[in-house]
Amino acid sequence: MIGVPIAIVGAVFLSLGAQFQHRGVNKVDDATEGTGKNGLNFGQLKLLLMRPSWVIGTLMLGLAIVFQLVSLAFSPLILVQPLGAIALVVTAIVNSRVTRVKMTRAGIIAIAACVLGIGLFVGIAASVSGEKPVTNEKLITILITLAVVLALLGTMFAIFRTRARALFYIISAGVVYGFVATLAKVVISRVQQQDFDWLTILCVVGLLAGTGLGAYFVQNAYASGPPDLVIAGLTVVDPMVAVAIAVIVLGEADGAPPWAIIGFVVAGAIAVWGVFQLARHHPQVTD
Repeated sequence: MIGVPIAIVGAVFLSLGAQFQHRGVNKVDDATEGTGKNGLNFGQLKLLLMRPSWVIGTLMLGLAIVFQLVSLAFSPLILVQPLGAIALVVTAIVNSRVTRVKMTRAGIIAIAACVLGIGLFVGIAASVSGEKPVTNEKLITILITLAVVLALLGTMFAIFRTRARALFYIISAGVVYGFVATLAKVVISRVQQQDFDWLTILCVVGLLAGTGLGAYFVQNAYASGPPDLVIAGLTVVDPMVAVAIAVIVLGEADGAPPWAIIGFVVAGAIAVWGVFQLARHHPQVTD
């Protein structure tokens, strides 16, 4: 349980970092006449490095990652990963105060659905699954799947860049970060066991590639959506993908009873419904 308070601190840094980064991206977007909503280009990424708010937010997100990695060294992924939902509540409160835009009743219900859904999803996963050693064969499967996902998302971005909106970037980043969290746990475990072979190096490469693409998608999401919507999508999609990998690829829920499968579907549907409702009813989006 040592990893739990560490993960909570990381969630707070994630929330504050998202708020600062969102402010920096919006400043750059306004300075470039709103072209960031069609996908940030290299020039806009350079301008972000000159925005103090974005730099501060990036440092806070860096601290969030450090705290998350430390928590993974102490506790199972399935326990600490969903605690990122705390960041959604904090971000919603902070964003409402900063922008002076009161969250609507529909928005509050959507946030509650996100937290409830992901809590149920991971709670069920924790009750019917257990950590298992990651064999080389399973790790190769994860790496190949990640490569396919990165190629697919990169192609979709190239084709639909001018038409993509916040939800595309949020879901894409969440999917990628689900793989990143899994690979981070694998790398930490292998380093602790002093098992640093060529597969571990490939994991580090995949982790860095996923982190870079996911971060780019997040910046684009900030250009077209409020920070609490971005965090809502990430805290729902990210742990769901990580748990799905643990269950499907790693076999951590083999022999799960039928009620658990039904529970996964219902809980996931509630969480995803919350994200789409927040995207639809968030006051900053409707404005």
